[in-house]
Amino acid sequence: MATMNIPSTERRHIPERRTTASGAGHNAGLSAVGYIAMALLIVGGLNWALVGLLSFDLVATLFGTQSTLTRLVYILVGVSALYAIYLVSRWGSRSDG
Repeated sequence: MATMNIPSTERRHIPERRTTASGAGHNAGLSAVGYIAMALLIVGGLNWALVGLLSFDLVATLFGTQSTLTRLVYILVGVSALYAIYLVSRWGSRSDG
């Protein structure tokens, strides 16, 4: 008669899936810089939506056309987009393994 292996009471090692301060989820553990970058991306996205739909540049209206402050906002939105690319690439490398 064939013998049957009795399952052991020990579980095999499975990594914890809980979110921690270091961030196990995609949005968990986002730093202050990450939140600022996301806010700037929202501002930039809404501004581009207004430009596309209504030909209205809200940033230029608030701060002046091509003023130093307007250019600074545009630069910060661009840097935020680069930071978002970095974050997405980090999240992608976490899910691969």
